[in-house]
Amino acid sequence: MPSDTVLGFDSSGGWIAAALIRGDTVLAECFTPLPKGQGEALMPALTALLAEAGLDWSDLAAIGAGIGPGNFTGIRITTAAARGLALGLGVPAIGVNRFEALALDGPDLPTVVPALRGQVWVQTQGQPPVLTDTPPATGIGDGLTPPVHPLAVAIARLADARRHSPQPRPAPLYLRDADAAPPSEQPPALIG
Repeated sequence: MPSDTVLGFDSSGGWIAAALIRGDTVLAECFTPLPKGQGEALMPALTALLAEAGLDWSDLAAIGAGIGPGNFTGIRITTAAARGLALGLGVPAIGVNRFEALALDGPDLPTVVPALRGQVWVQTQGQPPVLTDTPPATGIGDGLTPPVHPLAVAIARLADARRHSPQPRPAPLYLRDADAAPPSEQPPALIG
């Protein structure tokens, strides 16, 4: 009998969020604040979540991965893990961005995601995200209207809804250019 269990997870911020769903039922979920170390902690957290639900990796029908926006390294960790798991398990991996996850089943309000330097990204339905210093007075996100579903649950639900149609592999959603700059000094000469 094929499984209908979907794993959704995200590490695009200072956390690991994960959930297992089957239809409308949340089988298990966790949210662990983690400012760094997501790369080392993600797979043990997912394994523990499966064990909590009494499931094994082979019970998964699909994987939902949070693709950002958020922390560069955290997004890469999530997308790489989802793609590797999907390949190894032979199940689809579906990328879900934070805007659509936060807005799932919520009121028709702009969705707000924190950015660097006190700024926020604001996305109004059907429009591209806009970076601003001033968050809207109403919206879904931090300090505003809370989302209907926890982040990982929403990611899993959206992945479940999309898993029967062709989906691109999860890829990071970067909304701004990298802040890193090449070094201004010449590297030392190599002695050969």
